[in-house]
Amino acid sequence: MPPNFHADTPLAQRMRPTTLAAIIGQEHLLATGAPLRRLVEQGHLSSIILHGEAGIGKTTIAMLLAEAVGRPFHALSALNTGVKQLREVLDNKDSLSFESPVVFIDEIHRFNKAQQDALLGAVESGDITLIGATTENPSFSVNNALLSRCQVYRLEPLTPEQINTVLQRAILEDKVLKKLTIDLQAQATISQLAHGDARKALNLLELAIQTADAKQSPIVIDDELIGRVAQTALIRYDKDGEQHYDIVSAMIKSVRGSDPDAALYWMARMLVGGEPADFIARRLVILASEDIGNANPNALLLADAALRSVQAIGMPEARIILGQVVVYLATSAKSNSTYKAINAAMALAEKDASPVPLHLRNGVTKLMRTQGYGQDYNYPHDYPNHYYPQSYLPDTLSGTSFYEFADNQREQHSKQFMDWLKNQAASND
Repeated sequence: MPPNFHADTPLAQRMRPTTLAAIIGQEHLLATGAPLRRLVEQGHLSSIILHGEAGIGKTTIAMLLAEAVGRPFHALSALNTGVKQLREVLDNKDSLSFESPVVFIDEIHRFNKAQQDALLGAVESGDITLIGATTENPSFSVNNALLSRCQVYRLEPLTPEQINTVLQRAILEDKVLKKLTIDLQAQATISQLAHGDARKALNLLELAIQTADAKQSPIVIDDELIGRVAQTALIRYDKDGEQHYDIVSAMIKSVRGSDPDAALYWMARMLVGGEPADFIARRLVILASEDIGNANPNALLLADAALRSVQAIGMPEARIILGQVVVYLATSAKSNSTYKAINAAMALAEKDASPVPLHLRNGVTKLMRTQGYGQDYNYPHDYPNHYYPQSYLPDTLSGTSFYEFADNQREQHSKQFMDWLKNQAASND
């Protein structure tokens, strides 16, 4: 351990902000004019739920909000608080020497319905101001009665730049680290491994310093050292560089090639590397139409549902949804027939601007009708099987075909139906 490296409390605890202004990140909530800043400036704090991943400041923000409005703060953890303990806090608030405390409940999503219901009366009467913290989407984990009495605020993971700021602040301002000479070369790697979690980033930095050669000055914190202390292989994944596109391409090609194991692996590489889950989900929506299409129309429905679910839930639970949909897509029948068809149609549309045939135009006025608009159009629903063989393309494009039925069960079934319709219409002539 390097000399002079002695501390009674962890670095992350020592670097906990002591004012709202010192918090790094969450500008959408704390900047001038933002919702939580306005509450503090007005001296009023209502019951709220802070939703976001671990290590991004939920507990700190709760403590500092209470302090900013001059309200006592009482913290509970849903992991070890039952209904009995909760009622004792609510029923004996006078013994805590305050009238309207801020009661902070960490991991509130772990409270069952009975525990959440126990909060309702106190929150509704204003006897307490509740601040709940949850890593789960509150729409699914907090009951509606309690949710309706709270304003929900989403906290965002820290960006790599903000993690770097956290690390540099620790090196320059911490009472222990500022006594050391530290050459931090692994900022990007720490940020990558932290996944937006400031506490994890500070823990990695502290562990690396503790592990470094005590005789070395400056203390060099490089990728190799961080890799050892993190006890994990460094995932060299640049979300903004070439590998970003390479791994996305590998996942798409694995799904297209009907290899669920490879698809899962490449998707896992992206997730571990910090790729946003909704970016992956959007790629899968495109793939579901481009590479599966009408061979299995449910693929697009599932991929679209996955995108909306991922956006609502977020990581880490979003990985489960993405895993399900990538396996479904990889093991589905494949077809790119509609993809090729729309490309062919657009290529021709760029070169051809044939007028719409008169019988396909709407004759909405008498003049239009006298000019032949809508004339000789046959309404398909007036005919057997709701079909009448008439031309829907300009005369110059008569007989042009863009779409060809692929050789999968669903599209061949559609082809058989279309052939049957045409045969029936011919036999009725």
